[in-house]
Amino acid sequence: MISCDGVGIRFYLDRHHKVVTPVAARLRRHGSTKWGIRGVSFESGGGEGIALIGPSGSGKTTTLRLLARVYWPDEGRVVVRGRVASLLSTEAGLIWLLTGRENARLLGVLGGLSRRASLRALDSVRERSQLGDAFDEPVSTYSHGMRARLGFAVAVESDPKILLLDEVHEALDHQYRDIVEERARALVDAGGVVVASGHDHGMLARLCTRAIWMQEGKVRESGPFDQVQPRYLAAVHAQP
Repeated sequence: MISCDGVGIRFYLDRHHKVVTPVAARLRRHGSTKWGIRGVSFESGGGEGIALIGPSGSGKTTTLRLLARVYWPDEGRVVVRGRVASLLSTEAGLIWLLTGRENARLLGVLGGLSRRASLRALDSVRERSQLGDAFDEPVSTYSHGMRARLGFAVAVESDPKILLLDEVHEALDHQYRDIVEERARALVDAGGVVVASGHDHGMLARLCTRAIWMQEGKVRESGPFDQVQPRYLAAVHAQP
């Protein structure tokens, strides 16, 4: 269902040595480069949750963006089979001047729903997001948690087989986190794949049976969550 084989992606640096996004970099192709990730390999045929763990800047978000087809690799191969739903940012794809309802309709179409199906889904999205009357208010008035709820409600409406979560769930209140976790577990039980990253290891432990420990853009260790995660935390605590 998903496969990364020796995947690497370069970030280009501008003259001030600041990272330029890979999409913008491909328009210029000059200046020095920095590997975001390199040599990353893993796969899943479904029916499991995979946790990406590691310090900030280790390549977790870049890996998720490759799976979401936001980025394309400079080397290696990424294969994704099945409808993908991603919650990678509380602001991803949202137009702040539009209402939650208008954004939901637009994101539904961009996510693969027909215009008619996107319209039919609005009541379901409103109910699942638990936004109430705010559903018809501009997204610019939303909190981080409200934007995350809207994004999640739209994402799962398309009945995905692969769900990608990148720390955004940590902006949610505990009650709505339970809803996200319940939906994610149902997807895994149905043979789908959840790939999640974040610093809430309690939530990751409830969703994931496998962990991939990333360090400096590479996979340092991969295996059962209850084995890899304690070793990662021990390494963090051992740092001066």
